[in-house]
Order: sequence, then C-alpha cells, then structure tokens
Amino acid sequence: MGIKRLFQAMGVGGPSVESELAASDCRPGGQLEGRIRVVGGGDAPVDVEYLAIGLTTPIGIDDGNSEYSAQQEFHRQRLTGSFRLDPAARHEMDFRFSVPWETPITELFGQHLHGMRMALVTELEVAGEVARSDVDAVAVRPLPAQERVLDALLRMGFRFSRADVRRGRVGDTEQRLPFYQQIEFFPPAAYAAGMSRLELTFLPAPAAVQVSLVSRDPDRTGRFDVDYATVDERDWAQQVDEWLTALSGRFAGPR
Repeated sequence: MGIKRLFQAMGVGGPSVESELAASDCRPGGQLEGRIRVVGGGDAPVDVEYLAIGLTTPIGIDDGNSEYSAQQEFHRQRLTGSFRLDPAARHEMDFRFSVPWETPITELFGQHLHGMRMALVTELEVAGEVARSDVDAVAVRPLPAQERVLDALLRMGFRFSRADVRRGRVGDTEQRLPFYQQIEFFPPAAYAAGMSRLELTFLPAPAAVQVSLVSRDPDRTGRFDVDYATVDERDWAQQVDEWLTALSGRFAGPR
C-alpha cells in the first residue's frame, strides 16, 4: 500500500514521500522489502537531512501512578544521508529492512490477534522539520516454533483472551527490546483447577525461542527453550502439557 504526506518546508512547497512494501507481512528475524519515492515540490530546492524507516507498535506503560499506551519506535534504519532535492526532481530507492527477532506477532493462522498493531513509518527531515508518513500496517506471522506452541494450546482447549505489548523485562532473560509481548489464554476445564489464566511470552533468538509461561491464581512461572532444529520432532500437545505440569505438580491435563 502506498503512503504519502506533503509538508511545508520554510514556507514554500515541500517534497512528497511515498513508500510501497513488496509484501506487508513478515516473521520475527525476517525482512521487509519495498521502494520509496521522494519527489521535490514548491519552487526552490530543499536540503533533505535524511530519509529513514522504522517499526512502531503501541506499548502499555505503568509508571506507578497510572497506566497508559504510547506508540514506540523500536527499530530504525537510515536509508540516506543528506542530499539536495530540486523542484519536481524524483528520487527512488529500494530498501531491505531487518525485522528484530523479538518483534511481537500480530496474527495467527491468518487471523489478526486482537489488540496488536504494527506499522512501518517513513521519516523525512528537511530544514530541521520531520514529516512522518501515514502508518503502513505490517502483519507479523509467528515463527514455526511459535506456531507449534500456540497451535498446541488451542488444540488442548485453551481459549485466546487478549494480546498486548508491555514495557519492561521478563525476569532474568537475555531480552533485547525494552518491552515484551504477552498473550493470554483462559484454561480448559482440565487445567482450570490449577490456574485462572495462562500468560505466554516468546523471546526468539536466531537458533531458539525461549517460552515464558505464567499461570495466575496462584502465580507460577516457568521458562522453556525450543530449538528450531528439532521443532518438528516433538508432540507439541504432550510437550506443552509437560511444561504446564512443571509449573506445578498439582495439576496436569489429560495424558
């Protein structure tokens, strides 16, 4: 989808910027590719300081006094340094943007995860003023390892409740981003005696993904690693059941 915004530079006409993604979906650790066009406007040249793109998502913030949501850019790439743009001049460039491994997922099995939003923004600075493009929605699909775990939970009867992104850290982990995604489920009857809900967080890395599980009421936490190389060698319903049993020996699902 093309996106465009015109802005004024020093009281005269300004340039326009348009970005177009080759595909609007990706996976954590993958890439987004596309093309950006910048066209000069007005009646005088302008000096562009830089052209950049970045991924943004809303994150929940608890500052101790209140809770609120704020848009956060968490990964950025400069595409150019400074250059002069003459009136009606046209610059086009292809880009390849690396998506961080810990990027939250926004869809599962082709369905949007309610509460999740991800966007690629384009930023052009001229004469000290920044113009951001309109949001270009990006769908982030799960890695195969993430998909297996989520599919197992759904097949075991867990019901999706909500997903959000929160500022902070997940315990003693090698988390790199300043926030984490939390996906919540209501448990089926087989597990309801031991928890009121289950919270799941993925922390992917190049070779494996760490799965953090938190059961609520009472609170118990477990962390488990999934190696990408062996993801197809497990019975995932059995594996997830073993994880849940490890949280507390007092409850376990059907064997």
